[in-house]
Amino acid sequence: MAETITEEKLERQWHQLPVQEVVQTLASAEDRGLTANEASERQERFGPNQLTPQKEKSPWLQFLKQFNQPLLYILLIAAAVSLFLQHWLDAGVIFAVVLINATVGYIQESRAEKAMKALAESVTTEATVIRDGEQQRLPSNELVPGDVVKLSSGDKVPADLRLVKVNNLQIDESALTGESVPVEKATEPLDEETSLADRENMAYAGTVVTSGQGRGIVVAIGEATETGHISELVEQSAELTTPLTRKIHKFSKSLLYVILGLAALTFVVGLAQGESWVDMFNTTVALAVSAIPEGLPPIVTITLAIGVSRMAERNAIVRKLPAVETLGSATVICSDKTGTLTENQMTVEDIYAGGEHYQVKGTGYKAEGEILHDEQSVDLEESPVLRECLQCGLLCNDSQLQKKEGQQTVEGDPTEGALIVVANKAGLTRQDLQEEMPRLDEIPFESDYQYMATLHEKDSDKIIYVKGSLEAILKRCDQSLDAQGEETSLDTEQVEQEAEAMADEGLRVLAFAKKPVSADVESLEHEDIEEGLIFLGLQGMIDPPRQEAIEAVDVCKSAGIQVKMITGDHAVTAAAIARMMNLSQNQEVQALRGTDLGQMSDEQLKNTVKDSVVFARVAPEQKLRLIETLQSKGEIVAMTGDGVNDAPALKQADIGIAMGQAGTEVAKEAADIILTDDNFASIKAAVEEGRTIYLNLRKAISFLLPVNGGESLTILIGVMLGTALPILPLQVLWINMISSIALAVPLAFEPKPEGVMESPPRNPNERLLSGSILRRIAIISLFNWMITFGVFEWMLQQTEEITLSRTMAVQALVAAEVFYLLSLSQFLPSVWGKLRHQTDKIAYAPVIGIACVVVLQIIFSQLQFMNTLFDTVPLSFTQGLICIGAGFPVIIIGALLRHFDPLK
Repeated sequence: MAETITEEKLERQWHQLPVQEVVQTLASAEDRGLTANEASERQERFGPNQLTPQKEKSPWLQFLKQFNQPLLYILLIAAAVSLFLQHWLDAGVIFAVVLINATVGYIQESRAEKAMKALAESVTTEATVIRDGEQQRLPSNELVPGDVVKLSSGDKVPADLRLVKVNNLQIDESALTGESVPVEKATEPLDEETSLADRENMAYAGTVVTSGQGRGIVVAIGEATETGHISELVEQSAELTTPLTRKIHKFSKSLLYVILGLAALTFVVGLAQGESWVDMFNTTVALAVSAIPEGLPPIVTITLAIGVSRMAERNAIVRKLPAVETLGSATVICSDKTGTLTENQMTVEDIYAGGEHYQVKGTGYKAEGEILHDEQSVDLEESPVLRECLQCGLLCNDSQLQKKEGQQTVEGDPTEGALIVVANKAGLTRQDLQEEMPRLDEIPFESDYQYMATLHEKDSDKIIYVKGSLEAILKRCDQSLDAQGEETSLDTEQVEQEAEAMADEGLRVLAFAKKPVSADVESLEHEDIEEGLIFLGLQGMIDPPRQEAIEAVDVCKSAGIQVKMITGDHAVTAAAIARMMNLSQNQEVQALRGTDLGQMSDEQLKNTVKDSVVFARVAPEQKLRLIETLQSKGEIVAMTGDGVNDAPALKQADIGIAMGQAGTEVAKEAADIILTDDNFASIKAAVEEGRTIYLNLRKAISFLLPVNGGESLTILIGVMLGTALPILPLQVLWINMISSIALAVPLAFEPKPEGVMESPPRNPNERLLSGSILRRIAIISLFNWMITFGVFEWMLQQTEEITLSRTMAVQALVAAEVFYLLSLSQFLPSVWGKLRHQTDKIAYAPVIGIACVVVLQIIFSQLQFMNTLFDTVPLSFTQGLICIGAGFPVIIIGALLRHFDPLK
């Protein structure tokens, strides 16, 4: 039989085939399974049932890639020229700078890709298999197409199975499809177009059996499973660069051309003026070193790292540094529903009993809240029918509430957990009721019957409680209880209308009934409840939205960020949650289904995705397509998710956000950020931090580039005028790598400005250097040149000591940096605000940075070994004051710029 199975035969829509045809196609036997020989031959043909992890990249290759940066090319060329000219110290320092930058980049990107490994582990388990007619336990990687697998409660499904037998089988498929409650399984064939989440006759690798038993035949293994298809989507998703890294790369390339042009011009002009080519090489190296912002990569990394720390305090763990800033530039947030926007805890919200509606307050599994009728608290003594309805839900129930890690959780079905909680809110407890009415027998829930029933004894009486679907309960009822608890005729049409109204609000509706029986009844049979039930009421429940998530969505919308829900759950439920959260201005929210998306062309989807806010019953590849479509429209997309099915979209998104508590390892490995509290409100906080980080980065760039501009102008104009170099290459590196970084780091600690979430997201195509930044760079660069060149020329004329003149030129430039920092940071405004009682604390970080630089500059000029290394001389107190005085006017210029041309 093994010879008849080919890969082509395995590529079938198994859910649409009858069981017998599936068995025949796979040349298997439903009761005996495969023989050992057949299984061995098929494993040799199809390989093991496992996913192949991606090969990890070589660490050396990862490290060498860090040198592939335009600005580093110039430094490497400068170092090579210095080596050629036997300027060993200059070459050594430049190489050290390049090595430091490369090392920082390597550390930042060194985490190896683990998503494929996590996927492989997610489906590795043991399975109960029937071979040669005997039941045996085998590692899941030994399964082959045609194997017959038995499933029981607690089992992880080891491969994709077409179910052939089920007995109350329910499977939690939330990690794969996003379905918020376990799925009841069946065996009947389904339509070919049935979506993944609705294929009730299939069980998929990596999902978990929550109750019941079943038997299935393996139809796909390894890469061919639905989980395997997701792994391919993850692998195919491009490693996207972030807006910041794209802008810095573009800026670096532009700067590269400018530097090469200036270097060539300098070299040619010098030769034309009769300078030797060796001297001009030195000058060209000095110019290149002065123009390159060596401090920019470390400052970017430090600023992002500080953002990582701040986000961690607000429940967002950052796995990839650039993600810190990217989230601040997000224009669209695509969020999963269950557990992110919602509590992931089913909650009864509406009860219909005795012709009356009761509203339930409080969410989740904590018994906090109350039951209201006409805005008044309900007394169960005055509402006997409500008591009966709650009592039925509490006693006809096999689940339990448990505390795990300080959190209330449900052991069993989430809907049954909701019934326990609502009864507790009314003051009913299972322990008391079970003592009063012990259970004698039960009929477990069966998908064929759609109900559960329990038999109880109270004093000398016996009673049956039944809960289940509306259709299953109503057809067995002929009476109901009125508001006073008296029996009356059942208005079936009215009950159906009430249930439909609840369902339209996204509530999952359960019906409840009872039947008094004679004292001699000892056990329950289905025949006992075929008729004669008394209808007690309806309970409507939903996984409610988090209150803080509702507020966070409002903040995001006011910040100009679109919030869209992408879920595998039902369309009606998703639309109801969207209405509760005000995701759309239009309260008539329509959810687009995955089947709708599948029928749209790329152009139709582009036009639809802009205005639609809810996408339901969406398959993994459709989530990926939605993200790609939004990105093609120029949006910066953040995507949240927790399941295996979310991994491709999480990786494709500009910023992937996984849930730390409910999230699968696959989702976490594909994501850039992990939320430790699984709460959408933490995304809002992270966006706030991201925007602050970007503003601080722009401040740092506005601080660093004028230093390079002043140095470059000093050297360039010196060449044009035919003077000696006012500052040497090593002195330039000291300023760029030591003084400038020490002064720029405090800008990374700047607190968030007021109204940071009130402005719309910045344009993704916005240049890194805006008009206001370029004007600031030009003005401060010009002033820095005047200070540096002016002090050098003045001292040279006064003393004719070139080493002293260069030392004072360096100290004057650093003094100007200090005063510019004070004009750029929030230190002085915060001090002024404190004096006027308009702020709580002062931004002290600049003071610390300035103190460090003062010490470093004293060491730079006053210590003998530094004089030898950097060709400097000690300065007198008066000379030091001259340098400080020369730099002071920058603070006035900076203040005027802050007032008339603020950073934008």
